[in-house]
Amino acid sequence: MIRSLKIALLIPSVVFMALTANAQTATGPKLVETVTRKGTELVIPYQKYVLANGLTVILAEDHSDPLVHVDVTYHVGSAREEIGKSGFAHFFEHMMFQGSDHVANGDHFKIITEAGGTLNGSTNRDRTNYYETVPANQLEKMLWLESDRMGFLLDAVTQQKFEVQRATVKNERGQNYDNRPYGLASEYTSKNLYPYGHPYSWLTIGYIEELNKVGVNDLKNFFLRWYGPNNATVTIGGDLNPKQTLAWVQKYFGSIPRGPVVKNMSLPAPVLTADRYVSYTDNYAKLPLLSITYPGVKLYDKDMSALDALCEIIGQGRNSIFYKNFVKTRKAAQATMSSQNSELAGEVSVRVVPFPGQTLADAKKLVDESYAEFEKTGVSDDALVRFKASAEANAINGLSSVSGKVSALAQAQYMTGNPNQIARELADIRAVTKEDVIRVYNQYIKGKPAVLLSVLPKGGAIAPIAADNFTVNTAGYKAPDYGYNGLSYKKATDNFDRKPKPGVGANPAIKVPAIWTSTTANGIKIIGTQNSEIPSIAMQIAIKGGGLYAVTNPSKAGLAGIVGRMMNEDTKTYTAEQFNSEMDKLGSNISVFGSAEDMIISVSTLTKNLPKTMTLLQERLLNPKFTQDALDRIKKQAIEGLKQAKTQPAVVASNVYNKILYGTDNVRTYATGGNEQTLAAITLQDVQDFYDNYFTPSQTRIVVVGDVNQGAARGNLAFLNTWKDKKVTIPVLTEGKTFGKTTLYMVDVPNAAQSEIRIGYLDKLNYDATGDYYKLGIANYILGGAFNSHINLNLREKKGWTYGARSGFSSGNFGGDFTASAGVLRAATDSSVVEFMKEIRNYQATGITPDELKFTQTSIGQSDARRYETNGQKAAFLSRILEYDLKPTYVDEQNKILSTITPAEINQLNKKYLNTDNMIILVVGDKATILPGLQKLGYPIVELDADGNMKK
Repeated sequence: MIRSLKIALLIPSVVFMALTANAQTATGPKLVETVTRKGTELVIPYQKYVLANGLTVILAEDHSDPLVHVDVTYHVGSAREEIGKSGFAHFFEHMMFQGSDHVANGDHFKIITEAGGTLNGSTNRDRTNYYETVPANQLEKMLWLESDRMGFLLDAVTQQKFEVQRATVKNERGQNYDNRPYGLASEYTSKNLYPYGHPYSWLTIGYIEELNKVGVNDLKNFFLRWYGPNNATVTIGGDLNPKQTLAWVQKYFGSIPRGPVVKNMSLPAPVLTADRYVSYTDNYAKLPLLSITYPGVKLYDKDMSALDALCEIIGQGRNSIFYKNFVKTRKAAQATMSSQNSELAGEVSVRVVPFPGQTLADAKKLVDESYAEFEKTGVSDDALVRFKASAEANAINGLSSVSGKVSALAQAQYMTGNPNQIARELADIRAVTKEDVIRVYNQYIKGKPAVLLSVLPKGGAIAPIAADNFTVNTAGYKAPDYGYNGLSYKKATDNFDRKPKPGVGANPAIKVPAIWTSTTANGIKIIGTQNSEIPSIAMQIAIKGGGLYAVTNPSKAGLAGIVGRMMNEDTKTYTAEQFNSEMDKLGSNISVFGSAEDMIISVSTLTKNLPKTMTLLQERLLNPKFTQDALDRIKKQAIEGLKQAKTQPAVVASNVYNKILYGTDNVRTYATGGNEQTLAAITLQDVQDFYDNYFTPSQTRIVVVGDVNQGAARGNLAFLNTWKDKKVTIPVLTEGKTFGKTTLYMVDVPNAAQSEIRIGYLDKLNYDATGDYYKLGIANYILGGAFNSHINLNLREKKGWTYGARSGFSSGNFGGDFTASAGVLRAATDSSVVEFMKEIRNYQATGITPDELKFTQTSIGQSDARRYETNGQKAAFLSRILEYDLKPTYVDEQNKILSTITPAEINQLNKKYLNTDNMIILVVGDKATILPGLQKLGYPIVELDADGNMKK
């Protein structure tokens, strides 16, 4: 596994100042170290301070974009939880968004959204972090918000908030674990790999039955024990003034009392004396899974990089042994090997999903044979070059956003106490030798016991690799002293009034990227912008047509998707493995895929490797070689993927929803992905004909973003000038259905842990950057577009029935739809449908209030500061200009519309486009449980199968 590193390429200059005892008692922040950039070295400059209460503060000044990113990391994750109270750290993360003494319930999201920002929190085994990216003028307000929940949370905690967020977490577990194929595999592995009571023996999400047992007092003790400033790091990066920012940090955080002492944990690595065989039956999996997990190493361990290289050689990418033995031979849909590293321990995992006809025992035998092959062939020079080049490219690309830089500093600080780990980590990667890789294989893999998990599809036809032979031993466990005795809540005493919300500075100047455009003699349209913040370049090539061509031959639907995958295989000069090897040596990526309206080629490269990458792009685009072996393998993978999708409620809901809207016989519902029948009918000649007939320069658009000017970009793309044009007619898609009566459709997925809901209709609006389509985006924002929209606040924050609910208008060149959607608690399925429909009807009837419109205008308008930060964001902006033939000034027109639109205009759009009588309702879930409640709603009910056909 190549980690998403954020790495300095040269060792930065460091000024270190020893932290004396006075730093713990002095009133002002104490500077600990300063890291600066010298010359052209690629490094994250920062200053590190410590406040008198123990709070660590890292400031990373970066004026490349008018943004700031604030990250507050607490060194507490699921590893700090008590046995029997799993999931508590993650549950507490949710509670931290429910208001504090000076911030009302729901206002945390509202304030940041209104500021044009984005926010979230996350919990893993070792830490919990809370973060937001906002326009630079909003920084003081963010520090006020974060400090208020650090120092003034507990009096705002209520039993009602507690119950709502407990329900929300249960829904999150249902959506991400219980309701998807293989979702519980990691849970079974963890509890059987680690000894009873080890904090890694349960997942961060926890067990439902244990979440049900905890109470408000448990929550308050957790806060008092772990959420003190001395167990936290505030990292701020972006367009900031360090002196002013530090003064704000001292003002808002400095008076918060220090919490109890928190010591770093250290536990012995798990020890297995024999293979542990375990198994479970999966409600959603169509294919079995073999998972083999060995104890690995901690994050930043000396063997971490060598294990990453080992895993890449054996089980990652087209040049791996697993790919050759499992995937290329069509014995498995997936075969991977990866190394995960955390603070207390690590794991090396093998996962194989064998195709029908292969048993789990067959898969295990081939894993062992692959190990033996590695022992024989060893580590090649090319393999090490590929590994190191990819790591360097990942490191550089990880620096493209201020959030990426801040996250790297924050992680290194809480893990090691020193934010400056990135240079060392890259140095470790570069130092890996062949001998190191062989050594870690012998030390951690060869002949070593493992947890071998068999995940079995329901039905009983598949046997585990061996009978279960391990039971978790709870005897002799002695819980540690977690330090909960004698805790008390001490609020800060400020020398200012904390109640007023801080104001904001002047709006930052938004810089739309400077754009250049060009058209080649053979009709290729090119658009680009130069951005030299990091030495990296991204390109996107879009060739019009894609899945649309299935309109002319529905029996070959899915051909565009197959052609895209075939384009990633052999060329006339290289095998697929050779081609990928050349890319990896450069740290570059070229990938092709088919979408509904385009064939897309995505390219990324370091600036220094642009010419060599363009040579590979020329080979990929103009000299593909289509083989029967590759086609047979890709078709098999695609067909099995379609079968697997029919057991996943969320996927079933999206697919069936489209078939209801357009009709099951409308090819646009399966034009790109196809179905089992159309994919089986595709021939090698079909693939070749599609390429020969439809790949043409006059239908091609290219976006170039990054560290390259127009002349160099055009020069490196000059090979396209000889690409011969051909006339192509783009098919026109047929419209879908109109509904005059609300009908409820239902698909049964027995024992589904959640129900998936889709509500909507086809509005038949094409994309329009300044017309009704754009205005409907403004109108929907408060209904279902923002986190604190009517729909989400009702179903998630008030009722606790969902992890997230939303609505929106989407469109392209061939009409669009309005859709409201959520995965909801199974027991609240009928009630959720009622609330969805009520919110849409009420919004259509009563409209938007002046305050809601003001919030919407401010939120969307301020968010412009986040539009053009990364290469990906810039590329999306430019791509839209080309695809829809927009003027670069369309953003100014949008801003004018946004600032002048009235409640009357929005309400007129609502009345026209939010008529629930024109909408359909789809529910996918456990029929036995949810049908009685749905029948009471009074809608006609039509039962469908997972393909969208009416059940007899």
